[in-house]
Amino acid sequence: MTATLGNPTPATTGTDAPTITATATTGTATADAWTPICAFDDLLPERGVAALVDGVQVAVFRLFDGSLHAVGHRDPFSGAYVLARGLVGTRGNAPTVASPMYKQVFDLRTGACLDDPSVSVPVHRVRVRDGQVEVALG
Repeated sequence: MTATLGNPTPATTGTDAPTITATATTGTATADAWTPICAFDDLLPERGVAALVDGVQVAVFRLFDGSLHAVGHRDPFSGAYVLARGLVGTRGNAPTVASPMYKQVFDLRTGACLDDPSVSVPVHRVRVRDGQVEVALG
């Protein structure tokens, strides 16, 4: 499997914090297909990046403790692909991202909306291999 990364594009969030948007494309995905997204060191702690993995937009987050999380990039309340630009935080012990649109908060571990339990975003597997962040859909 090969991947092509797009040029990182600095962007501005509601807090004027820069984010990087990276795009990766591969061939046909399977449940166990890992797609390289970017170097781990390219991810800023407490920031998100958007990646296109086999036609699916994924929001990838690196937290201060070095952990990684990948969820669907689409905000289910607004329909906009914006979650990678959301505000990262915690609620209780749960690492979260708040949508920059209407501010609903999602648990990065489960994808559950903490403000409306009937709504969730997909959660994808993410790992670091040889210094590269990889995402598997599913």
